[in-house]
Amino acid sequence: MPTSPLARVLAAMENANRHEARPAPRLVAVGKTREAGEIAALASEWTDLRPGTALAFGENYVQEAAAKVAALEGSGIEWHLIGHLQSNKAGLAASLFDWVQSVDRPKLVAALADARDPARPPLNVLIQVNVEAEAGKHGCAPAEVPALAAAIAGRPTLALRGLMAIPEPHPDLEQRRAAFAAMRGLHEALLADHPGADTLSMGMSEDYELAIAEGATMVRIGTALFGPRTAV
Repeated sequence: MPTSPLARVLAAMENANRHEARPAPRLVAVGKTREAGEIAALASEWTDLRPGTALAFGENYVQEAAAKVAALEGSGIEWHLIGHLQSNKAGLAASLFDWVQSVDRPKLVAALADARDPARPPLNVLIQVNVEAEAGKHGCAPAEVPALAAAIAGRPTLALRGLMAIPEPHPDLEQRRAAFAAMRGLHEALLADHPGADTLSMGMSEDYELAIAEGATMVRIGTALFGPRTAV
């Protein structure tokens, strides 16, 4: 039986996907407030459990990530920005991260594309969707996805990889399921026009198994790996 939090999460992910004829989803470990040493330890365990693959690690804040990326240079970690990105930090984000999962407006597309070094591989981009039209939540409206996708696809320094969402954490899991299913429908429509947009990032520690059952190809997990978040 798996004993470490990482091993338990990976086993649960595989179990949630066992009846589906699709590849196993990817895990993005989430490190808000976590120190570089904790991330390095997780990366080492990841290498033992998944030899030959890189740990994907998600950060919410560009400035906080910068210190960790510097401290863990050469570790092979794949860095994801999963938090809201202000346009004035797009230049730093484009240099630090391998993925930006929170693109939700044309201004940000232009800022990231212009800042990304063309000598580097294109920056992997996900469109963040406010799938339930929650007031005050970041993300574009579902109807805005096609135009935003076209804008990203037209930039050679960016790679359109799919969609991301953070549905409302309804106590009723069936309400969460409905949001995940809506995202699956949006993703299927996007794939029809952009076959390379193969990623649907949704599901966190409380509901990742449900998200996987509804079509998630990537989940973002922090608490289930590290325990409750410490105060900032």
